[in-house]
Amino acid sequence: MTILAQTKPIFKPAMRIIVAISNTYPASVTTSFDHGYLSGLIIRVVVPVKYGMSQINEKFGSIIVTGTTTFDLDIDTRYFSQFVVPGSPEQYAQSIPIGEINSTLSSASKNVLPF
Repeated sequence: MTILAQTKPIFKPAMRIIVAISNTYPASVTTSFDHGYLSGLIIRVVVPVKYGMSQINEKFGSIIVTGTTTFDLDIDTRYFSQFVVPGSPEQYAQSIPIGEINSTLSSASKNVLPF
């Protein structure tokens, strides 16, 4: 799959392409490459219709990082339809960071913009 996300973006945390979402609580999400997220980050999920699991589209929740390309999302997907990557997607499923839990604010402590 050709990925349209930048591996070294200027703004962090960055959008990542989702390649799998489990039907569990919490939902386990897998990204196409290292996400660089920290636990406590709040993300919004965008899932185009062809991927199924339309119930999770535009929902948001906090995450717990479980691996370099995986994290648990505080959303119950047990009764959602199955997430399936289509053969030739026109759009990609995405995780989009929108904030952090105030007690962590870990990602906001480092300026990554070039001077």
